[in-house]
Amino acid sequence: MTPVLIASRSARRNFLGRTSLGLGSVALGSLFGSTSRAEVSDALRGIASRGVVNPLHIPPKVKRVIFLCMAGGPSHLESFDHKPKLAKLDGQPMPESFTKGQPIAQLQGKRLVCLGPLAKFDRHGASGQQISEFFPHISNIADDICIVRSMHTDQINHDPAHTVMNTGTSISGRPSMGSWVLYGLGAETENLPGFVVLTSIGGRNPQPIATRQWSAGFLPGRLQGIPFHSAGDVVHYLNNPRGVTRDRQGDVVDAVGALNGLGSRRLQDPEIETRISQYELAFRMQMSVPELTNFADEPQHVLDMYGTKGADGSFAANCLLARRLAERGVRFIHLYHRGWDHHNDLVQYMNVCAELCDQASAALIKDLKQRDMLKDTLVIWGGEFGRTPMAQTNKGGAGRDHHMRAFSMWLAGGGIRGGHSHGGTDELGYNAVDDIVHINDLHATMLHLLGIDHERLTMRHQGRNFRLTDVAGRVVQEILT
Repeated sequence: MTPVLIASRSARRNFLGRTSLGLGSVALGSLFGSTSRAEVSDALRGIASRGVVNPLHIPPKVKRVIFLCMAGGPSHLESFDHKPKLAKLDGQPMPESFTKGQPIAQLQGKRLVCLGPLAKFDRHGASGQQISEFFPHISNIADDICIVRSMHTDQINHDPAHTVMNTGTSISGRPSMGSWVLYGLGAETENLPGFVVLTSIGGRNPQPIATRQWSAGFLPGRLQGIPFHSAGDVVHYLNNPRGVTRDRQGDVVDAVGALNGLGSRRLQDPEIETRISQYELAFRMQMSVPELTNFADEPQHVLDMYGTKGADGSFAANCLLARRLAERGVRFIHLYHRGWDHHNDLVQYMNVCAELCDQASAALIKDLKQRDMLKDTLVIWGGEFGRTPMAQTNKGGAGRDHHMRAFSMWLAGGGIRGGHSHGGTDELGYNAVDDIVHINDLHATMLHLLGIDHERLTMRHQGRNFRLTDVAGRVVQEILT
């Protein structure tokens, strides 16, 4: 082959490579050269807001998700799964037929003794759902929630179990469910992130939550969850330094955007477009976030309903903030309350955690319902796993070990059968046995309600198509209206 032909083909490859970002990059470059910041912002919002599922696969029932994560694993046996037979066996050896060959966390190799329920259960609402005395406020919304008593997961320790709950697999590095939702549907809001994370603490031994639990993984970086902090600035470095005006800050954003635009065209790195759009979003958030977190416009009766005096970083304040985020178009709002790891003194710490979370969880449902927002919002409540029917004592009164074979969660909102109990466990609450629901099934159902077929929401990565539900998952039609 002659040098001329080689040079020609090389030039053609370079040309095609440099234009591989498509008309979007060309348009972006021209915008920086000839138009206003407002027009650039509009173009970047278009880039950030597009979802890949367009049109939706099925008619949607909801627009957004609020996931209330009780991090640490609340006991299903003291919340939503009443087991009279376990009470009769209290203090007796746990039947080996249940535990032989089964993975056990901290009780491995120890004498296993049954621990009867440490709370009374009553039936509530017209539906008669059984809920324990630890949750008097959630009991008042029994007819609005669907309790799933047959959940199970793949992992028995906190971090990998959170990874399964958030990403559908125990393999670290995969995209979180909030990122998948944003990838599929795009953002509804222009001035706030489409995926926000809020955390609170209270109870026994708050387990650490790794930031990768809301990572975008191999999806575009702009889809990751953005944590809002409970102390100091809600978002770090959001406010301008002293002496820097909004116009001057806007000039900096323009200049950085222009430089990043040049880098994007030269390096062909899609993450540079993410960086550009995030600078623009941060600039807009300087106006939207202070208004969002100022509860002065909330009537006193609303603050009282949630049990908060203001934006103090408590779970109650975060639930109210979740409603305000939902009103402003945030697509996925993930709340973590860290403190539910009750290996000992279960009654003491259940009282602490329930006092912090019960009223606000119920208030969120009531508030959304009063505002006619519950019909297009999906609320999910639960932890990463359950607790054992066997007793555990570590420097204190009776507690329960980690348990992956059975636990309870509840859902409420658009498309969900309120006042319904789904599935069941065996007589001791050890195994889910009736209408079993895996985490992959929960994710498939969530996406279904959002108008997405979970098998069709995929991303090609490292030679294969990945999805939130991995290689499993079914829509739990029985809990849907």
